Amino acid sequence: MLDGLLIGLSTAFSLTNLLMVIGGCLIGTFIGMLPGLGPMSIIAIMIPVAITLGDPSAALILLAGVYYGAIFGGSTSSILLNAPGVAGTVATSFDGYPMARQGKAGKALTIAAISSFMGGSIGALLLMIFAPMLSSVALLFHSAEYFALMVVGLSAIAAFAGTGNVAKAVLMTLLGLIMATVGEGALFNMPRFTMGLMDLQSGFSFITLAMAMFALPEALFLVLKPSRSATGDGGQITDLRITRQEARKIAPVIGRQSIQGFFIGVLPGAGATIASFLGYAVERNLATKEEQKEFGKGSIKGLAAPETANNAACTGSFVPLLTLGIPGSGTTAILLGALIALNVTPGPRLMVDQPQIFWSVIISMYIGNLILLILNLPLIPYIAKVLAIPRNYLIPFILFFTLMGSYIGQNNATELLILVGFGICATVLRFADYPLAPLLIGFILGRMLEDNFSRSMQLYDGIAFVLERPMTMGLLVVAVLLVVVPSYRARRAKARQEGVADGD
Repeated sequence: MLDGLLIGLSTAFSLTNLLMVIGGCLIGTFIGMLPGLGPMSIIAIMIPVAITLGDPSAALILLAGVYYGAIFGGSTSSILLNAPGVAGTVATSFDGYPMARQGKAGKALTIAAISSFMGGSIGALLLMIFAPMLSSVALLFHSAEYFALMVVGLSAIAAFAGTGNVAKAVLMTLLGLIMATVGEGALFNMPRFTMGLMDLQSGFSFITLAMAMFALPEALFLVLKPSRSATGDGGQITDLRITRQEARKIAPVIGRQSIQGFFIGVLPGAGATIASFLGYAVERNLATKEEQKEFGKGSIKGLAAPETANNAACTGSFVPLLTLGIPGSGTTAILLGALIALNVTPGPRLMVDQPQIFWSVIISMYIGNLILLILNLPLIPYIAKVLAIPRNYLIPFILFFTLMGSYIGQNNATELLILVGFGICATVLRFADYPLAPLLIGFILGRMLEDNFSRSMQLYDGIAFVLERPMTMGLLVVAVLLVVVPSYRARRAKARQEGVADGD
């Protein structure tokens, strides 16, 4: 390991590779800020550029920099415009955008930058220590375990439901799961629920749905409620620094979510999205009763948790890619294609046969996170000035990025009609006080849930896999606890209040 580290250090600190890290981070950050252009799109575009470099280490360092730079930058549009274009930053908007509405855009961006840096850095350190060991752990996870992991992710709905809104949250999750079934099924390559429309054969686009659930309703709200656009301190860019008290409050959150996010990222097929949702859910359940009330309204813990978890998971996703040759997400699947194009075979032998590639990528991750922090912190006052734009002018700006992001995602004009239709429905649901986050969670996890459930049923001839695989059973028990414990705590608190009222 020490020899590998020394080889990696000499490779990563060469002038060419340092320039690759800086270039990748810059490109990724700015692409991540634009809703609709996620890391998958830009990495696919950058592959021909990377291949022309000739050096596999430099190519992979460039593409990895673009990857975590995009996740790092994706928080900006989520916080400032409530327009998450990357699935991994959806949970960031739950508390980041309310903070921006309260005139704390600078503080929100600072917390996001620090959390991202710490999550990525701790993830890189854990990757360095545990990569060889974790490659064998990842092999223990089969379809049954992934199905159970998706159920755990869905059980996080309790974290996104307000007081007394658990039924509404469950209903919205089911709606999301139903929407995920549109398109070709997992068992048979036959279109279903498409109503004969060819454009729906591949299902609904995540980007279109994310824009419809969050960005478009925000623009419509600004039109329907002029008082909302005329008042508020959203345009005042103040309070850029975090206090010592706030730093102490988010420190344990960053520590927990760096570790949890990394280990979720290690599991092939899990990735930054599940890590961010679970991170948010876990921290809400661990918070005190007073802090729980702040979640969804501008909680610094609610912002730090998903930002830390998604960056740590990005780093963790390189474990199955480099040590097993298994892509941990759609983005790492594209990176796998780039590696094969560069005549590099990822797998258990990579650390032995080409240690300069393996270790230089890991070390470049830490350098990249440091560069991202140095680049982003000084730019926060300027980035936050987006909110200084009068709300009446901001509406067309939000609409433009929403429509552009949806169209670019599929390059299909039908997506714009779907966007408007879902956007209007989402606005109505928002007026009726239905939480929109559970719908998106159900949609994102629905396809993976169905795929893994179908494979498990085929392998074990029915539902018997739940009993035959102890790890699956354990994860399902965790899922049940995630739903039952918050409900129990709410009932106990209600009983106490009734007891106090009777005593009076």
